[in-house]
Amino acid sequence: MASKTKVAIIGSGNIGTDLMIKIKRMSTTLDLAAMVGVDRGSDGLERARRLGVLTTHEGLEGLRRLKIYRDIEIFFDATSASAHKVHAKILAEDGKVVIDMTPAAVGPYVVPAVNLQLQAPSRNFNMVTCGGQATIPIVAAINGVAPVYYAEIVASIASKSAGPGTRANIDEFTETTSRAIETVGGARRGKAIIILNPAEPPLMMRDTVLCLVADDADRDAIAEAVKIMVADVQAYVPGYRLKQEVQFEHIGGNDPSRIPADGPKSGLKVSVFLEVEGAAHYLPSYAGNLDIMTSAALATAERLAAN
Repeated sequence: MASKTKVAIIGSGNIGTDLMIKIKRMSTTLDLAAMVGVDRGSDGLERARRLGVLTTHEGLEGLRRLKIYRDIEIFFDATSASAHKVHAKILAEDGKVVIDMTPAAVGPYVVPAVNLQLQAPSRNFNMVTCGGQATIPIVAAINGVAPVYYAEIVASIASKSAGPGTRANIDEFTETTSRAIETVGGARRGKAIIILNPAEPPLMMRDTVLCLVADDADRDAIAEAVKIMVADVQAYVPGYRLKQEVQFEHIGGNDPSRIPADGPKSGLKVSVFLEVEGAAHYLPSYAGNLDIMTSAALATAERLAAN
């Protein structure tokens, strides 16, 4: 039997803790060797100790002083964009592979259902954002049928599911997601919006994808491409689903303000409405934003380990 690939998680917050539970429960190829934090009493580190995982509350430098460090091949960074820039430099010098779950975008953007195979030579993989993981596959699917002149996504998540790291990275979220809509999704121009919904009881993650394509685009082919892509994402995020059939609307003509300046004078607006239900491994099922990030990161690591 082949030995498992040793991995470590940096960050013992919501995302890091959920990822830890996924690896321990679900992965047949990864061995969680260590959990790294900066707060000795954090819930994530306490849970890791109960699960028999080696922990340190002295950050990445604390782990580097331990013998196990040399055997760890893949690191998940679930801290913040600013912290990752520091970690990335150290881990690159040490020859480690890093899956970046912050919006730092040090390495290439990766969305497993779309472009992971294209990034194999890299040693730093950026998982974009929760909104990006949910919506970029749809933009890419539509762009594969008809060129997308403009794509706008709106990610609405429950306020309770947004931890300190998420809140600190709001600006990076919009910037990173917008760029990835273009570089991975293929849209000529992209825009991202995030909404922290304070509703009680908390609502599940909802994502809206709006794409502008040529008026004569094949509607049936677009709808079919979207359904196929949803199934591809569901392979690693079971709670990912369409809320209704793909919608089409002709825009332009008397309302040119709705058309991007660098796009056609009129076009077909494609609207896709998504919902992401979390697996409730750590946070409740409404936290689909957390689940889609950890699920995408796990899928990426398992494919890297298999290679």
